[in-house]
Amino acid sequence: MNIGWIGLGNMGIPMAEQLINAGYQVTVYNRSKAKEAELTKMGALTAETPKALIDKNDVIIIMVSDDEAIKQIFAGDDGLLAAQTSGKIIINMSTVSPSISKEMSQKCRLNGNDYLDAPVSGSVKQAETGQLVIMVGGKRLVYEKVQPILDHLGKLTIHVGDTGAGNTAKLAINSLLALYTQGLAETVLFANQNGIKTEDLLNLINNAAIGNVYTKIKGDAILNQNYKAAFALKHIVKDLKLAKDEGISSPLAKTALQTFENAESEYGEEDLIAIIKALK
Repeated sequence: MNIGWIGLGNMGIPMAEQLINAGYQVTVYNRSKAKEAELTKMGALTAETPKALIDKNDVIIIMVSDDEAIKQIFAGDDGLLAAQTSGKIIINMSTVSPSISKEMSQKCRLNGNDYLDAPVSGSVKQAETGQLVIMVGGKRLVYEKVQPILDHLGKLTIHVGDTGAGNTAKLAINSLLALYTQGLAETVLFANQNGIKTEDLLNLINNAAIGNVYTKIKGDAILNQNYKAAFALKHIVKDLKLAKDEGISSPLAKTALQTFENAESEYGEEDLIAIIKALK
C-alpha cells in the first residue's frame, strides 16, 4: 500500500520516518512546507493538497492537533472529501473528539472510503522508536487490513470498538495522565516544603511500587528544570475539555481541568509537567 501522511509536527515526522524506513512509499502533506524537507531527503514524495494526496495513495494517515484541523483537512476546498475517489482507508491518529470521528467516518462512507480513529499513547521518544501504544476504533475488517502498517508505529495495537472508541480510550488515558502529573507535582512540592530534596523523593518513588517510566521521565525534567514540550500543557487542557464534553465529571477530573486551564496562559507552550511551576 502507498501511504499518504498529513501532519508533520513533533509526532508526525518520526512516525512517518518509521514507515519510510519500513519500505513504504510515503507521500506527505503539511501546511508548513519547510517541515516536508526532512522526509523528502529520505525518499518521501509531496502533495500540494489533501485532495491530491488521497488521489495518489491507498491509505491516508492524519496526525494533527485538534478537531478544527480535522475539519479543514476533510472539508476544505481541496480537502479529502473533495476528491472523487473511493476504496481508500483514512486513519486519523490525532487526539480529537469521538464526535468528529463519527462525523468524518459517515462522510467518508458516503464517498466509498473507510475511516479509523487510531490515537496513540506515548510521546516523541516512543514515536522515534516505534514503541507507541495505539487504540483503534472502527470496522474490525478495515483495522485488520492496516494492522501491519500500525505495527511499524507501535509496540501494541488494540481494536477497542466502533468508530470513536479509540478517541474515547485516549481521552480516558490522558485524563489519568493529567491526574498523575498534577499529583506528582504536588507531591514534590509538599516534600520540598518539609525539607526533603527532590532527588531523594524521586529516588524513593522510583524504587517503590508506585514508580514507573513516566515518573522517571518527568522527575528528571523537574530536576533539570527542563520544561521543553514533549507534550505541551495546552494540549492536556484541550483533552480534558474533550473528556468533559464526553461526560467525565469526577471530582479529580474537574480539579485537574481547572488547575491546568489556570496555568495555560503562562505555561501552555511548555511541557505539561510545568504545572509544578504554576502550583508553587
